[in-house]
Amino acid sequence: MSLVNDKQRTKEAAEKREFAHSSPTPSRDGAMNRKKSTFQGATMAEGTAIDASGVPTYMGTSGDKLGALITICASMGFILFGYDQGVMSGIISAPQFIRVFPACDPAQQGTYKASVLQAFYVAIYEIGCLGGAIFALMFGDRLGRRKMMFTGAIILILGVIIQITAFRGSWAGGQFIIGRIVTGLGTGFETSTIPTWHAECAKAHSRGFAVFIEAAMISTGTMISYWVDLGFSYLDSSVSWRVPIALQCIFAIGLIIMLIWLPESPRWLISKGHMVEGQRVVAALDPAPFDSETVILQTKVIHDSLEGQLRQRKRDLITNGPTQHFRRMLLGSSSQLFQQIGGCNAVIYFSTPIFEEYLGQSRNMALILGSVLATVYALSACISFPLLYFIGTIGQALSMFLIMACLIPGKDSNAVNGAVVGIFLFLTFFGFTWLELPWLYPAEINPLKTRTNANAVSTINNWLWNFTVVMFTPPFLASSAKVWYVKMAKEMPRLSGAEIEGEWRRLGLSDEDRPQSAIGDNVA
Repeated sequence: MSLVNDKQRTKEAAEKREFAHSSPTPSRDGAMNRKKSTFQGATMAEGTAIDASGVPTYMGTSGDKLGALITICASMGFILFGYDQGVMSGIISAPQFIRVFPACDPAQQGTYKASVLQAFYVAIYEIGCLGGAIFALMFGDRLGRRKMMFTGAIILILGVIIQITAFRGSWAGGQFIIGRIVTGLGTGFETSTIPTWHAECAKAHSRGFAVFIEAAMISTGTMISYWVDLGFSYLDSSVSWRVPIALQCIFAIGLIIMLIWLPESPRWLISKGHMVEGQRVVAALDPAPFDSETVILQTKVIHDSLEGQLRQRKRDLITNGPTQHFRRMLLGSSSQLFQQIGGCNAVIYFSTPIFEEYLGQSRNMALILGSVLATVYALSACISFPLLYFIGTIGQALSMFLIMACLIPGKDSNAVNGAVVGIFLFLTFFGFTWLELPWLYPAEINPLKTRTNANAVSTINNWLWNFTVVMFTPPFLASSAKVWYVKMAKEMPRLSGAEIEGEWRRLGLSDEDRPQSAIGDNVA
């Protein structure tokens, strides 16, 4: 092993020397001159795939086409994240699911206890995501972007297999929970690494669009999972929940296949001394020939920026002074806090149970409403306005007031439809405002010295509060029986006049205590 490591270090040192000998050097007047030599830049390895213009290629493409493939690959990872956010909404309260996991059955466990277990089955996924994010923070830079994403996809597939192979009577609940944690671990790897890889491979003018695409793909994955849940709900067997959970493997496999052929981040390659491969990636993304002046200069800019970059220390996050590192970190991470406690994931994860159990909709109608809601959510993520934080906050607050007003006891039972509209408006405002901003804001306000660690704190904050909201939502709804009047009004049988009169006599009440409506019915 030591011999292999020595060879690798020798190769990297040779690449650095070769790159340095061919790099532009400053003259006395400040101009950039190149050493007189017939060799420019590093030497491209034999057998490297190039096109007719001498531009290196990956998957037979370069330039904008290669950038599009990288975007598609990054989208796969965020579709996975969104899919797993939504897939449990139509499953967790389904009769087909409860047959295998009776711990989630309100008839056996009681409403409150069943709601706690349902919440735990769903929310434990976030703990896995948190673990994956922490691992990525500690070891991600050592492994590299592609290895982290590849490993995350493999772990995610293993977690899915554990979930869908749970059968009643064989410790099904424990197995399913373990599967959820493992799946979350893989998702944590992906969501912590893909944005960095995507941004480092994107051109400067398109990095903002990269963040926009990633956020849009989260909502797209949620939409797909809702419609899949609706389609398979018509099967009266465990297939109705096993297949929807298993289908996310399609995106994971697609991610793995593309990662085999797509390039590593040029910034990471150069930071680890892989100059030749880094220059090749820069050339393919530009696109330009490997030994062109443009490619060599871009490669040197990346190299010099890394050489001059101050060493990042985690304790710098808690310092203030003129640069206000601690304050910036708090501002960035607080955006993730407010995104979660605003209640977005209470709706995304549990909209189907909310429609069915608390807004008086039938099981089928709840699934349909959830699917349409997810579609509206995905479409809203494609909209962008200035002053997004203010618009989103005001819009979500007004939507909540509408929901509250429509659920005040004593109103017509049809007023519940207004609460459904309020939920739609709430998620729409969230989709084009708060969905994207908390992922972009921390990177914008933190300086380069603390940006990586501050972003990691922000992501960890997201998973912690995501778990908190998802965990307490079902128990909170179950213990807040004030909204049950809608369900009770629809389910309680209506009594005839004769039945009311008989009940009146049975209780021994006098005519003076009898309501006027009952007296009128008796006289009639």
